Amino acid sequence: MRFQLLGPLTLADGSEAVVLQPSKPTILLAALLLRANSVVSADYLQRAVWGEEQPATAKAALQTCVLRLRRLFTKHGVTETSIEAVPGGYRITAEPHTLDLLGFRDQVRRAVLLSHDPETELCELKDALSLWQGALLANVRSDVLHRDEVPRLAEERLRSVERVCDLLLGLGRHGEALVELWTATRVYPGHERLHEQLIEALYRTGRQTQALAEYRRVKEFLLDELGVDPSPALQQLELTILRGEELGPGAGGVRAPLPSLPGAGVVEGAVVPVLRPVPAAALVPAPAPTPRVETVGDVSVVPGAPAVSVAPAGTPAAAAARPVPNFTGREAETAAMTARLTAYAADPDRHPPTILVSGAPGVGKSALAHHVAHLMRDAFPGGRPVVRATRPDGEARPAAELTAEAYAALGAGGTGDASGTGGAGSTDGARVLLVLDDVVDADQVRPLLPAVAQARGAVIVTSRMGLAGLVATHGGWVHRLSVFTAAESYALLVSVLGAERVEAEPEAARRLAGQCGHLPLALRILTARLLTRPALSLGDAVDWFGDDPLARLALPDAPGLSVTAVLDGALARLDPRLSEAFCRAATGTGSSFTADDVPGTTEAVLERLADAGLLEDGPPGPYRIHELLRAHARRTDQERIRRTEKV
Repeated sequence: MRFQLLGPLTLADGSEAVVLQPSKPTILLAALLLRANSVVSADYLQRAVWGEEQPATAKAALQTCVLRLRRLFTKHGVTETSIEAVPGGYRITAEPHTLDLLGFRDQVRRAVLLSHDPETELCELKDALSLWQGALLANVRSDVLHRDEVPRLAEERLRSVERVCDLLLGLGRHGEALVELWTATRVYPGHERLHEQLIEALYRTGRQTQALAEYRRVKEFLLDELGVDPSPALQQLELTILRGEELGPGAGGVRAPLPSLPGAGVVEGAVVPVLRPVPAAALVPAPAPTPRVETVGDVSVVPGAPAVSVAPAGTPAAAAARPVPNFTGREAETAAMTARLTAYAADPDRHPPTILVSGAPGVGKSALAHHVAHLMRDAFPGGRPVVRATRPDGEARPAAELTAEAYAALGAGGTGDASGTGGAGSTDGARVLLVLDDVVDADQVRPLLPAVAQARGAVIVTSRMGLAGLVATHGGWVHRLSVFTAAESYALLVSVLGAERVEAEPEAARRLAGQCGHLPLALRILTARLLTRPALSLGDAVDWFGDDPLARLALPDAPGLSVTAVLDGALARLDPRLSEAFCRAATGTGSSFTADDVPGTTEAVLERLADAGLLEDGPPGPYRIHELLRAHARRTDQERIRRTEKV
């Protein structure tokens, strides 16, 4: 019988594989196997199974859980492996042929010994990576294990993947390397070592133009997202390509000793690429065919399940909070948030605070979070990492993925902040301030909070949703943002455009702010367009914007940065029935309304729209819709009617 950890936790016997169903015994088995041949403390096992907040009966329940696991072993004929009760905890013994994780590490160690023979080393590493069969611990529902163990394992795999690509390049198999690297760099655009290998592979296959375009793409991403320049190695590679020079052997990375894996000694003379320090990142698992599953008690049997080779799994790097140019307004919110965070930083016995910043799309939630995090840089020397809770297309990221990324940022070093002081993670116990940006629902946040507390950190959560359920279960302080006041809008125009230009036409400036509905996003887009047209008077701009505000509130060189795009994205996240209700409310009511004014809609539906930031106010008073949202809904409805008529 063989245990498989590198994917869903599975028992394999020859051609048959038994995928364990999510359960407490499954968690217990995973915790023991991850530290096979070592004593695992009862306290850690209890936390792995029940979380940081354990029941009073956890000690006795752990003994019952061990008994259930032993019965499961008996049921499936696991006779070579036993769970030993030892002073302080439990231990399970395993060998490379009985546990795939040990087998992987053993093969990587053998590959290190073969570094003098690149072809053989490459074969060993490919065999080792073939042991990975999907998302790590996909059927193990333990926040502690996904926080503590998954990032470490993903990093082990990533190092092997990078070594494989480096060997392919060194052997002249550039096309084979390109297949691996295209996907990797698109999924993790901030991982510089993978980009370095991709650019080298492109150049070596005669694609100089594509190689330079790839360099420009990663440079733009690093500057925009992280505020840093490409690594010296990447910059030197670009210079080499621009000069049309030949790349020497091993270009794109100097060779150095391979870091030892857990339980391995350092082997003299072994070589792998020297990496610029970055958090763990890897490839997304390749989709595999859905197996036939037969449920048998606590497990699912997959008859004849083969070993599937998939790409590495891991977490992207966390960016760091950075200053917000021309930040204006929000004095009360800023003062309240910094006061709470300062009090926590000064008192080590305080409970780590959770601060929720919510509000409509484009109201400036992320800007406020970044601004406050930057102000608190001295109070949180461990860093101020920012973890996005959504993908670029707006889809919510899984809680386990967020937890792994946040844990890596909080406890394993990570990227530096924009000011150049402090990293994104804390390795010395220094306090950390985590910004969790654009949360879609409370379930994304709850698994993160124990990791933040363990890292002596605080967390700022931004969300369009109210997240009342999170506040009810975990506490925290809520700041619900509304649009700017007229004075705040005017101050922003002065800050960005300059006092001379704005105060020369103060009335026109106020009218422009009104046309933007005092929405911070709209004001930012407006000022960007006016800065690029310095000869345009504010009075003329009033007429120009007034013709079609929605069309004007977009940037020609950044189609995604527009009021329309942001509102489209907000509506796309809603259940289609809620989107329809919103359109009915926006197109068929006045400036304020109640549920009785919207046919086919209940107060409960309108409350959900208000919670999503698309409506304002509400019971006991009437609801209101921001004028830009109303205009957008009407335009969307008109386009729908035109499409229907064409059909």
